[in-house]
Amino acid sequence: MINTRDIMETINMIDNENLDVRTITMGISLLDCADSDIDSSCDKIYEKLTHKAEKLVATGEKIERTYGIPIINKRVSVTPIAMMTAVSGGDPVKYAKTLERAASTLGINFIGGYSALVQKGFASGDRALIESIPEALAVTEHVCSSVNIGSTKAGINMDAVALMGKAVKRAAELTADRNCIGAAKLVVFCNAPEDNPFMAGAFHGVGEPDTVINVGVSGPGVVRAAVAKCPDGDLTEIADIIKKTAFKITRMGQLVGTVASKELGVPFGIVDLSLAPTPAIGDSVAYILEAMGLETCGTHGTTAALALLNDAVKKGGVMASSHVGGLSGAFIPVSEDAGMIAAARCGELTIEKLEAMTAVCSVGLDMIIIPGDTSASTISAIIADEAAIGMVNSKTTAVRVIPAIGRSAGEELEFGGLLGCGPIMNVHSNCSSEKFIARGGRIPAPMQSLKN
Repeated sequence: MINTRDIMETINMIDNENLDVRTITMGISLLDCADSDIDSSCDKIYEKLTHKAEKLVATGEKIERTYGIPIINKRVSVTPIAMMTAVSGGDPVKYAKTLERAASTLGINFIGGYSALVQKGFASGDRALIESIPEALAVTEHVCSSVNIGSTKAGINMDAVALMGKAVKRAAELTADRNCIGAAKLVVFCNAPEDNPFMAGAFHGVGEPDTVINVGVSGPGVVRAAVAKCPDGDLTEIADIIKKTAFKITRMGQLVGTVASKELGVPFGIVDLSLAPTPAIGDSVAYILEAMGLETCGTHGTTAALALLNDAVKKGGVMASSHVGGLSGAFIPVSEDAGMIAAARCGELTIEKLEAMTAVCSVGLDMIIIPGDTSASTISAIIADEAAIGMVNSKTTAVRVIPAIGRSAGEELEFGGLLGCGPIMNVHSNCSSEKFIARGGRIPAPMQSLKN
């Protein structure tokens, strides 16, 4: 039974602790839009997207008004476009422009799925799509791209890793006049989930229904406030507090997803209960870790504190919803987190420490700005390291780094909005990884893959 205290507590979370639903994302299959003629395929895609998601934004706004719950983004994810290219051939950028046109018509914030899944090798259409990514992101505003280059079952496709280092660098170069935003819309995965509602990594997996609604909740400010109210409790008490708080946050996401599903006549998929920070003061995963007792995020003990946080968030969330999925845990995107921005500025938070933290967080090296002269092979090596952590630990990891073209470590890059801003972080550049990346081939799957 809902009581007055619960209602007032939720109102306070929304008004004072930055609680929100970060996104409702409609996944839409494009498999029935495949056509040997690329122009015909694009027409079918536009018609299906604008029909299926026609009421998505209006429904989100109605839920906001009815329940007083902020829904920050309304998004769409689609079947990996490389699968369309495999049938039609032609210039994949035509698909990107079609997705952009549909996004503008629908009034959504982002559309994800300019993607390829190449963890075990390249199928028809995959290479063409990967090579087109920089141009596709440069000529569009709302389109996001992702490529899965590894998995625990398949190992790591190092030929794809080499291509993605070049793609990240080129995406930044082509959008250098817009603060290299192209690279901020591109993420490279290992063990990519098929039901992730968060950008830039959202795509509609082939095992998903024709259409589905997935919800991504947030609330690091709420968790930080709850932890701060227990300054002297031991870490077991802190874990319990986080679990209870995550339960409340996830219940809100479950409500939004259920209502949106009913209003739109679309199946409800999952709640992704990730703590997604913003540049707003207080809405920070780093501040949660500091509320636990760390002087600054990045100091010794940070990885242990993050492991506690990630585990407790998941335990609390799965009690609140029978359909938890996506990434679910704690995000650590540097430019989007006020506490991490501060820690990086003072030099306490480094890329090396962030890599260690990715072993226990829910994603990986996210929204990290690096010097513009960082070589493509170094970016590929960063991707390979992160993919190895995901592959060996049977978890999702990802890399979203932004080479700041024409700028050096210590300077800053400003994106605005949820993408925030951040210092350009130093990358090892004295010694090269180029020969290692140039070897290509595939890093074999680990022993953990043999579970059948």
